[in-house]
Amino acid sequence: MNIRANILMRVYLAFGLIVLFALAVFVRLIDVQFRQGHKWVAMADSLSTKEFDIEATRGNIYSVDGSLLATSVPEYELRMDMFAGGIQDDKIFNSKVDSLAMKLSAFFKDKSAKDYSRYLRKARQDSARYVLIKRKVSYQDLKVVRAFPLYNIGKHSGGLMAIQKNKRILPFKALAARTIGYKNENVKNGVGLEGAYGNYINGETGRRLMQRISGGVWIPVNSEAEVAPKDGADIISTIDINIQDLAQSALEKQLIKSQAHHGSVIVMEVETGEIRAVANFTKVEEGVYKEQFNYAIAGNQDPGSTFKLASYMALLEDKKVDTNTLIGTENYRLPGGHTIKDSHGSVGILTVKRAFEQSSNSAIAQLINNNYRDNPKQFTDHLYRWHLNELTGLQIPGEAKPVVKNPKTFKSWNKNMTLPQMAYGYEMQLTPLKMLTLYNAIANNGKMIAPIFVREIRRLGNPIEQFKAKVMNEKICSDETLSKLKAMLEGVVTNGSGKQIVYNPLYKIAGKTGTAQVADANLGYKAKRQYQASFVGYFPAEKPKYSMIVVINDPKGAYYGALVSGPVFREVADRIYASDVNMYNKVEEHLAGNTVAPEAKAGQSQATKKVYNAFGVKALYAAKSEYFNSVDTNNGVAYEENTPVKGVMPNVNGMGLKDAMFLLGNVGLKARVKGSGKVVSQSIQAGSRIGKGLMVEILLQ
Repeated sequence: MNIRANILMRVYLAFGLIVLFALAVFVRLIDVQFRQGHKWVAMADSLSTKEFDIEATRGNIYSVDGSLLATSVPEYELRMDMFAGGIQDDKIFNSKVDSLAMKLSAFFKDKSAKDYSRYLRKARQDSARYVLIKRKVSYQDLKVVRAFPLYNIGKHSGGLMAIQKNKRILPFKALAARTIGYKNENVKNGVGLEGAYGNYINGETGRRLMQRISGGVWIPVNSEAEVAPKDGADIISTIDINIQDLAQSALEKQLIKSQAHHGSVIVMEVETGEIRAVANFTKVEEGVYKEQFNYAIAGNQDPGSTFKLASYMALLEDKKVDTNTLIGTENYRLPGGHTIKDSHGSVGILTVKRAFEQSSNSAIAQLINNNYRDNPKQFTDHLYRWHLNELTGLQIPGEAKPVVKNPKTFKSWNKNMTLPQMAYGYEMQLTPLKMLTLYNAIANNGKMIAPIFVREIRRLGNPIEQFKAKVMNEKICSDETLSKLKAMLEGVVTNGSGKQIVYNPLYKIAGKTGTAQVADANLGYKAKRQYQASFVGYFPAEKPKYSMIVVINDPKGAYYGALVSGPVFREVADRIYASDVNMYNKVEEHLAGNTVAPEAKAGQSQATKKVYNAFGVKALYAAKSEYFNSVDTNNGVAYEENTPVKGVMPNVNGMGLKDAMFLLGNVGLKARVKGSGKVVSQSIQAGSRIGKGLMVEILLQ
């Protein structure tokens, strides 16, 4: 074969291979286009478009009187599409971009007009489709921005994109904050009511189709969501914001005074078991206390002398003693060498009732040990029958499990020590709420009910679920025992350890002081002297409406329950009693000889008229507005109209915190609150012109 034929053969072979390769590519293209086309189109779509969740607006949380405790307000992130339908023409964009820059600069005050103009023009030059303008913009501000040049061409054609986000706020700030709780990605089920009722409050998430554009930015495909979110349901709590304010204020004041580490206060309505207030404060620095932990429901400690109520109840039920049984208060030496003695020393031989009133550790240790040491299970069975060893099944998470020993199942049971020490509240772990539940049962004529924090759940104003307290024990003891225990609890305040601090001649308080030495987790009681002071009881004793417990941990100086926790109990009880006209037996008796009408806070006209009507005080003329100021109390009550005017600072002087916050919130102001009581000054003078979002400071005394 000559050279020419050889070359031609090679050329033909190469050409044939190229043709075969081209045919293979063509066949493959046909296969991809027609047979696998749907698969690759779907994959392409999945890479450039994607569904995103839209957070639903969370439901509100209300107090028992309708005050707003927690709510969600919309916040917007403003973005701009530089090539939206209405501004694609460079002539339109360039003619108005400087005017838009001036408006944005004047409104947000974060950049100069020149900087805004340069920023917008550069974004246009870069063909940006999702340019950030501003974060955390309120709905009121969004309405203003939509009227700016370019943006006013059309809701979407002007290029403005508003991405809604929901911000959770607490109108009363720190009041009941721990009970209200919060939703947090780092906490699996959330905290407080926000966590416990998240399934209701959170609502149902919506879905929106988003498209990825250059730069990896996702923008909405359509103006409306594909699946609209469903707003959450509202929670009606049992918290009374006024009682909550009282509890927090009194507790914080006493913690600062005693330089304690932490403390808690719980107020419960006797008949319903509804929690009206829960306050918890922890020392964060000298003189500064904040809510960091819910000691009320999770703070397990030895309850100390407040537990003596359970010990005496067992003795009376088993007919081991009567209130007039005599018992010595001398030091009580246990087998093994341990001695139980009273901090105030022996006061000789006392009746059982008097020993309870004087809170004698020696007396109750002797009584329990002498009567139950041969059969300690008889004593502990009472405690188990009263469910002191069980969780109460609260509506909010975090309840600590009680520890109440019995001789059968606890290896740590000491036959010489455990029983007599349990008699006065040691060798066990109970939360403040658990102790309050026991005392509330006495006030409730023997019916023990589990505390509740939520009254009902509503959607669009309609109840979808309602709650009532669960009865844990229909009758914890006989009526005879109940009557004796009530007399003993009243005696503590009139003749015993609570007399000097808690007693009030205007109404009866029944309760018990408690002082317990707190053990170190590893080193026991000898590590350092640290105490927990308590007072728990109910009022008015003759017809109980509220029960309350005050627990203060590690006070410096005085550490007895009556001296440390008693003042808090007395202050809160006095102010609740004074503000609730229904708790008086006969109003006329309290008005005898009083010729001057009582002073009234400014505020809601209907609420104040109701109080004055109960006292038989006439109004000189009727106020038509919802709010008013009382200006005269000599010959009657004159009402001065107080109707809020848009853009004008209202007069909140003389009002309580709730009414003042309501009025200030309605005119768009933010409030910084100092003190407690009623408003005595406001930083912005009444009648001044105001704008939304201004900060006003109000001082209460």
